[in-house]
Amino acid sequence: QVQLVESGGGLVQAGGSLRLSCKVSGRTASTYGMGWFRQAPGKEREFVAGISWSGGGTYYAEFVKGRFTISRDNAKNTVYLQMNTLNTEDTATYYCAAEPTGWGTPTSTFRSWGQGTQVTVSS
Repeated sequence: QVQLVESGGGLVQAGGSLRLSCKVSGRTASTYGMGWFRQAPGKEREFVAGISWSGGGTYYAEFVKGRFTISRDNAKNTVYLQMNTLNTEDTATYYCAAEPTGWGTPTSTFRSWGQGTQVTVSS
């Protein structure tokens, strides 16, 4: 399995932006599909965005379309989530995850998970 280390969370005002990063290590790290998930207190974990191994396919939850962008730089073994126009409903712990099929779709089985990074959006 791959190892994932997240960074970039923090406190931001509504309307602002943050960029999350996930460093991926492993012999075949670039072949994995990657995803971002989030979990708010009292709620179940939900899919936010996914990206295929090549970066050519991306997938977004409806509630972040037009605001968030997922990307990856395989030369740096890093996956990013650019979050713009943040609102208070985006407050959650954000996790990156990897799955071996390479597609990174919402229905993929993600087996490797990062430790999570907290995003708090203030009004």
